[in-house]
Amino acid sequence: MKINQQNIWQKFHAYRNNPLSLILLVLVVLATLITLGILILLIGYILIKGFPFLKPELFAFTYNTENVSMMPAIINTLTVTFLALLLAIPFGIGSAIYLVEYATRGNRLVGLIRITAETLAGIPSIVYGLFGFLLFVIYLGWGYSLLAGAFTLSIMILPLIIRTTEEALMAVPDIYREGSFGLGAGKLRTVFRIVLPSAMPGILAGVILGIGRITGETAALIYTAGTVTGIPENVMGSGRTLSIHMYALSNEGLYTDQAYATGVVLLVMVIGINALSAVLARKLTRG
Repeated sequence: MKINQQNIWQKFHAYRNNPLSLILLVLVVLATLITLGILILLIGYILIKGFPFLKPELFAFTYNTENVSMMPAIINTLTVTFLALLLAIPFGIGSAIYLVEYATRGNRLVGLIRITAETLAGIPSIVYGLFGFLLFVIYLGWGYSLLAGAFTLSIMILPLIIRTTEEALMAVPDIYREGSFGLGAGKLRTVFRIVLPSAMPGILAGVILGIGRITGETAALIYTAGTVTGIPENVMGSGRTLSIHMYALSNEGLYTDQAYATGVVLLVMVIGINALSAVLARKLTRG
């Protein structure tokens, strides 16, 4: 107890001698409290407005105007998310490995790729939706389909995965690579056995951000996946995701309560996926 009081007293004197540090500390604490307050307010508002309307008919496998079931949208959301990650993760991680581990440092092409990735990350999702509509829906003739939506979303989150993976790889100390080379390991073995496991938490953080963007995406999927309420027979069929389902219900104005209930399910799904990814990241790090 005495040690804690002494540390607090020392910190007080340090901030007293440096008023600017005290101001910065107050601003950081204030920003943290505001962020947490807004987050708690949003979650509480969604739960209060939507939880009372979570009824069994909302989880029926067949949608109709009486039950406005969200189960088809849940299945479509999981399908699109899985397909988009299946397409984006290999290309994103592979590109980042090339940029960090194999490309020559100071290469102008590498700098151009990084600038391009950062630019693509800031493009509005509606632009990606129009691009996917012109390329996949019309030019390739896929029509409104889950596959067209998954390809569009994979392109949308690809810059995010590339940049986060690149930062995670660059954060791995060079001494790890030098030690592996000193033991006789080759470049490829060093990357996959030493570098990637060390950078896995940062890589999965980027994947989690990508999942959050996919599950909450509406604009890009309206133009590519469509708004059909049922479960398609295959990935070439049209179907709406949870975010589109919630948007459609609220836009119609007849099922506002069900739209809030859909928001609760979407919130729980995002939190669950993020928690599962965090657990997986810890297991991979320990392994």
